[in-house]
Amino acid sequence: MPVANIQLGKQGLTENFLKTLQDHFKKFENVKVSVLKSCCRDRKELKKISEEILEKLGKNYTTRNIGYTIVLKRWRKVRG
Repeated sequence: MPVANIQLGKQGLTENFLKTLQDHFKKFENVKVSVLKSCCRDRKELKKISEEILEKLGKNYTTRNIGYTIVLKRWRKVRG
């Protein structure tokens, strides 16, 4: 399965970043978000960013933090 890659930089979570993330999920099931040094270098802050991404995307996604990479997975298609 192909995986999309996105970088999260110094601007942090913006509406454009979230829209790009949602657009990638139209083509891919998994997306890797590389968190750059300019965004954060604290594990607790990284966990907050991961939780905020989940909150914005909805309940159909899960995250896993590996180093300073957030791996997002869409696990169920939206019904309706």
